[in-house]
Amino acid sequence: MHQTLWRDSSGKVGDQSNLDLGSDCDMLLGTMSQEPPSPQNIDRLLDIMSRLRDRDSGCPWDIEQTFASIAPYTIEEAYEVAEAIEQNDPDALKDELGDLLLQVVFHAQMAREEESFGFGDVVDAISDKMIRRHPHVFGTERERDAATQTISWEKQKAEERQTKANGVAVSALEGVTVGLPGLTRALKLQKRAARVGFDWPEAAQVLDKIEEEIGELRDVLENREDPDQPQSAETKQERLKDEFGDILFALANLARHLDIDPEAALRGTNAKFERRFRLVERHLAAEGLAPSAASLEQMEAHWQQAKETERG
Repeated sequence: MHQTLWRDSSGKVGDQSNLDLGSDCDMLLGTMSQEPPSPQNIDRLLDIMSRLRDRDSGCPWDIEQTFASIAPYTIEEAYEVAEAIEQNDPDALKDELGDLLLQVVFHAQMAREEESFGFGDVVDAISDKMIRRHPHVFGTERERDAATQTISWEKQKAEERQTKANGVAVSALEGVTVGLPGLTRALKLQKRAARVGFDWPEAAQVLDKIEEEIGELRDVLENREDPDQPQSAETKQERLKDEFGDILFALANLARHLDIDPEAALRGTNAKFERRFRLVERHLAAEGLAPSAASLEQMEAHWQQAKETERG
């Protein structure tokens, strides 16, 4: 038990400093694991985190962490929750939700130490928000269908953003988190813009835009530029990056029109590529070849075979 808790709190013990932090924290949590569990599970977890962060007797790694240093682990744990869901693995989902919960507790503990807020404040804030955004459940409004509720939800969030702005005009794009994965943020930005009418009516028009953006990338790639304004290699690379970004943005827009989550679609393709490439490696190994020793033609032949195998 204490080993799992140490993994949860630190993320990756083996990647830390040359101090024997894993041993120190295992000893601390090993002692705690012999105590009778609290009737309130969340109180038990809060107490564990408080002791891990104790300046005198806690875990050195946990003590030295900050909001910024923990943030990457928080993001990683959220992705691992998504992975467990995609794999339809309830046991893994239980574990990964615990890891994600620990991240919330970790941040709340650090905030409590700064006397900013505590875990209870986090719970109160989200509870109040859920009640405020569901007047048809907790208030007197009539019952709504899911579509109507989504519209109401977005309206409520817009009103909250306006309230926080203290009367200053708020952009339709306000509040779209910068730290989101690129495709997810593109999708959210486009949804916000669409709500105020800035959108292509049909998916076919988005396809035309994608083809236009690909043409612009091709122009840069093939050096179709004004001969009177030659560009350096560095400038060309910046232009390629810019045009490539435009293509990705347009593809995210097409995904929105087709009601496809682009991140989920890409994760699916990544998984498909991994399955097929591993099969290519197995086929090559059966021939006594490593991928690095095989020709592209050999690997392509096995790739096509892997595709046929998957298709049955």
